[in-house]
Amino acid sequence: MNNLFDISKKVALVTGGSRGIGAMVAEGFVKNGVKTYITSRKHDACNKKAQELSNFGECISIPADLTDLKAMDDLVSKIKENEDNLHILVNNAGAAWGASFDDFPEIGWDKVMDTNVKSIFFLTQKLVDILEYSGTNDDPSRIINIGSIDGIGIPRMETYSYPASKAAVHQLTKVLANRLSDRNINVNAIAPGPFESDMMASTLDLYSEEIKKSVPRGRIGIKEDMVGISIFLSSRASAYITGTIIPVDGGSLVGRRNMD
Repeated sequence: MNNLFDISKKVALVTGGSRGIGAMVAEGFVKNGVKTYITSRKHDACNKKAQELSNFGECISIPADLTDLKAMDDLVSKIKENEDNLHILVNNAGAAWGASFDDFPEIGWDKVMDTNVKSIFFLTQKLVDILEYSGTNDDPSRIINIGSIDGIGIPRMETYSYPASKAAVHQLTKVLANRLSDRNINVNAIAPGPFESDMMASTLDLYSEEIKKSVPRGRIGIKEDMVGISIFLSSRASAYITGTIIPVDGGSLVGRRNMD
């Protein structure tokens, strides 16, 4: 009972780990003794973040564009060449596209779906053998998919492919949890609400105070909020939890903050 949340000595891969929510999760893992690989499309940013996090533990950069299956294969090969085990896969890499309904382009649909949904499925498929090898019945390997409350509720902004993709991530999480449970792999999703990230930057610039007032907890999500749920879903404490979608949103889905 004393070490239910201990994740030290595990090995993790965090996609989109150079910034935003991915960087928060990666930092939390590294500071809690996890050997953490991060990947992102931008090489310099990925390498810089890994160098920064290496001041606190082990963090290795393997830049890759996960919409390119050849680049994904190269990433998987490098992980398997360097590690016998992979205990945690965080599928966080994502994209969004904003445009009015009448002007929304095909590229804005395909780019978001390929990044947010297709890459999760195929990266999981390619890493399932090492994840299965690393898990036990008592402490399964973990896949954590980063969804969004926009995949549950209705977003404020016109980002049509984004909420559709995150709803798909949530359903894919449940399907994979069912399929992989007998291989000692737990699959869960986090559905973040408003957090400070590059993807949310323009929205927060315009509506930060309005969003804070609408969130029952009265604030934007911070690093500790995301790290806490990620550690829980990676630790022995959640060994009996799979196929869940966990909102981390300050109560946003409950309803608007009572301002009376």
